[in-house]
Amino acid sequence: MNAIRPISTTDETVTLSKADYEALLDELEEAHDRERLRQVEADLAAGRTEEIPLDMAEALLEGANPVRTWRKYRGLTAGELAAQVGISKAYLSEIENGKKPGSVAVLAQIAKALTLDMDDLVPRNAG
Repeated sequence: MNAIRPISTTDETVTLSKADYEALLDELEEAHDRERLRQVEADLAAGRTEEIPLDMAEALLEGANPVRTWRKYRGLTAGELAAQVGISKAYLSEIENGKKPGSVAVLAQIAKALTLDMDDLVPRNAG
């Protein structure tokens, strides 16, 4: 970053050129980005989050059903997940196809079975 040269200063204010002001904003944004990257790397190292394939992330962002997407990513069949959760395969199918939202209790059990937070199962376009 180039040296910032104030146009004028008082005890209360500093006046900068627009270019210097924008350069400071850019530096601040980059510092925030670097800090967020460090936090993500720390979360990954500590097992508080996980990496997923780009195509899966894109599918979730584009509205793919998160229950189905995560179930397949975890390598489970619908029958296996339904059995783990204690619901019928038909009910799980209705949740995965958007015909039923699933109760909070059931979604909590699905999240637990898939080792996820409940937030991971809420479709991006919900609400």
